[in-house]
Formats: sequence, C-alpha cells, structure tokens
Amino acid sequence: MKWAIVLTLGLVVSAVAADRIPAADPAGDDSSLRQLLTVRRIYVDRLTGGETAAQMRDILMATIQGSGLFVLTENQDRADAVLRGAAEDLVFSEVHSTSDGINARVNAGTGRSSSRSTASYGGLGIGETESEHSTERRHEAIAAVRLVNKEGDVIWATTQESLGGKFHGASADVAEKITSRLKEDYEKARKLSTQSRIAEPRATSANESQR
Repeated sequence: MKWAIVLTLGLVVSAVAADRIPAADPAGDDSSLRQLLTVRRIYVDRLTGGETAAQMRDILMATIQGSGLFVLTENQDRADAVLRGAAEDLVFSEVHSTSDGINARVNAGTGRSSSRSTASYGGLGIGETESEHSTERRHEAIAAVRLVNKEGDVIWATTQESLGGKFHGASADVAEKITSRLKEDYEKARKLSTQSRIAEPRATSANESQR
C-alpha cells in the first residue's frame, strides 16, 4: 500500500514536470521573482491529479484570496498570470505489527550404564509468544504549482506536501504553505525592487563623478 502511495505522489509531481517547467536559472531567479510585482489578477486553473484536485483548487483559491496580495478572477482573459499545476489528497492505512517470545527448556531422565550405575534426568519446555497488530489511518496531500504570465513564462513555482497540521487537514495545510511561500517571495521581490532603485542613483552619481 505504501509503495502505491509513493508511486501516486511521484506521478503527481511528474505531471508538472511533463508540462516542461524550465530549469531554475540562478542568474535569472531575481528577475523572475520581480515579475511577481507586475501581477494583480490571478486565474487558478484546474489542477490535475485526481478527484481531490478540484477540492484542492477551491481551498487554494480561498487562501490566496484571504492573503490580500492578489485579486482572483474567474475570467482567464483578464488575469495577469495563471496558476497551474497538479495536486493529490490521499487517505490510506498503515499496518504495524510487533511480536515478543519467551522460550525455556529443561531436560531430565534416568539411564543405566554397563557398570549398573544409574542416572536421572528430566525435561521441561516453556514457550510464550505475543504479537500485536495495529492499523493507523494516515492522510497525505501534495501539490506542485506554478505561476505563468501571459507570455507563457514561469515566473514562480513551488511544491508543498503535508500529513495534516494541528488545526488544518492535509489539503488545507498544503494550500496554506503555498500561499505563505507566495507571500514570502512577493515580499522578497519588493525588497529586491527597492534595493535596485536605491542602487541606480548611486551608480549614476559615481559615473558622473568620474567624468
């Protein structure tokens, strides 16, 4: 059962890779990240990966809307970027078994040798085995999403998974993680943009002083 779960989760991530997500380019990371600042409206596309993907989409839309960063639209033509990807929410059971055993053996009997001497011996055997079996119900969710601009370029992507949080189910926890990561990267993009504006006047002043 566990191998089936691992295989299914692997197929979910592979579904995203099959869409040809560009490999990360360290030199272009900052440039792509700053493109988040040009996004105002987002359209969340249907997620692939099974029947639970539709539920994951609804939860993800609610968490992104609640973040206040973007305006969600149901009209893809009005969107500045589209959120695409794959998701799966799985419920499965894990079986655990343990066993303990105790064994003891004592032998005794009587025998006679050719010199008419006798000997006694006896035998006693004790064996005890205990086994315990338990079944644990597990819940696991995973999602791999990417933000694509109108030119078809991927400007942001993340993969998140969860076994369920303290106050959220697995799907809700994954949606929260995706939204939190998006907020963190958006703030990072704002800082990069601010640093660039500060650096440009300094560079201009330095060039003018050299003339």
